[in-house]
Amino acid sequence: MAKKNTNLNLIIVIVIAFLSITFVYPDYLNKGIDYLNQSLAMDFSYFPSSPFKLGLDLQGGSHLVYEADLSKVEADGRGEAMQGLRDVIERRVNLFGVGEPVVRVQEQAGSQRLIVELPGVKNVQEAIDAIGETPYLEFKKERPEEEREAMLAEIEQLETMETEEAQARIEEIWAANPYFLPTSLTGQYLNKAEIQFDQTTFEPRVVLEFDKEGTELFKEITSDNINKRIAIYIDDTVISAPVVREAIPNGVASITGEFSIEEAKELARNLNAGALPVPIGLISQKTVGPTLGKVSLDKSLKAGLLGFFLIIVFMILFYRLSGILASLALIIYISILLALFKIIPVTLTLAGIGGVILSLGMAVDANVLIFERIREELKRERSFQGALTIGFSRAWPSIRDSNLTTLLVAFIMFFFGTSFVKGFALTLSVGIIVSMFSAMFVTRTFLANFIGSKLGKIKWLWG
Repeated sequence: MAKKNTNLNLIIVIVIAFLSITFVYPDYLNKGIDYLNQSLAMDFSYFPSSPFKLGLDLQGGSHLVYEADLSKVEADGRGEAMQGLRDVIERRVNLFGVGEPVVRVQEQAGSQRLIVELPGVKNVQEAIDAIGETPYLEFKKERPEEEREAMLAEIEQLETMETEEAQARIEEIWAANPYFLPTSLTGQYLNKAEIQFDQTTFEPRVVLEFDKEGTELFKEITSDNINKRIAIYIDDTVISAPVVREAIPNGVASITGEFSIEEAKELARNLNAGALPVPIGLISQKTVGPTLGKVSLDKSLKAGLLGFFLIIVFMILFYRLSGILASLALIIYISILLALFKIIPVTLTLAGIGGVILSLGMAVDANVLIFERIREELKRERSFQGALTIGFSRAWPSIRDSNLTTLLVAFIMFFFGTSFVKGFALTLSVGIIVSMFSAMFVTRTFLANFIGSKLGKIKWLWG
């Protein structure tokens, strides 16, 4: 490796290490920026600070289990109904303000269940009330212009008054909706919503099909509102407001727009969820206290720190200067890994921390393979540079194969496992990818800087 390239790689490693450590823990650097701003009367910006996202078992919160009644839904439509129901419940939880909620579908003993995990929620009953009912789908027509303007003008006038009566009246007007009026057309008249593609533009659109009574209602509404909008609401939230171009007598409507395929699928799922009678009932409730979560987190961190310390001691005792450099590479590996967990972001759970610790072992394993190969080449009286080149090239196939097989298993666990297993698989996968970068680039860069140096010629320093 040319000296120029080695120096460039070292600069890259230092920059990556600085940015990742600063992103993970910016407090000290921000204190320095504070000092500079005060001393020099400047206005330097702070480095962004964002906390790690902790799961239910580390942060505490509530675990709710709902059972869905699918007795009135045909067998082939139950999966789609549950997915749509999950989307709506997740939206409700997000509106409630829960950080990093987990809402997933689970089939157990022939019944379909919704598992809802709410990290950090203390008022469980309030969360239950926010989730509680079957999603409600309704269609609203555009309010006459004079009514809309009068209501908005009244709101504007009331906003100048700082009284409780004025605020109450403003809330009352917004509740009445200045823009749309309710109609008798609701989700109970919708047979289905599905995705189709425009034969000219090939863009996705969502097609609605009403039953007989809904067809008559839709025909009446569209006849009376040509060139006006019909708003589609789920749980009092507008998900689409298309303009009526002509009366629609056949009970089939098309919602067009700049949809991606995923957005169109989600819209169709939500429409079907609002239309299908899928009541849900709370069958289980479990609260994880923040104290228990803190104890779990503290124990996990202590285990991780102890394991890391023992690894460093092992590497230095067995591989001397190589072990010291590998330990520095592992510190950089951990900082990059934690930075990625914040950027992605990854919700850390006990299982996820287990995946991190296992990936740390994989990172050490890669260094051991490399150092053993280098030691063998040095015993054959090769130069330090030759030992490095051969050691890394011969260790790479073993590192590659072992990590790829582990990644393959992790991917299978992620796509087919429960959320507990997915958290483990995700952190393990990210950790393995970063560990390969750490071993094959960071460690190699550190070692390459000793090529041609006096220390590089002292063979006992390298194991």
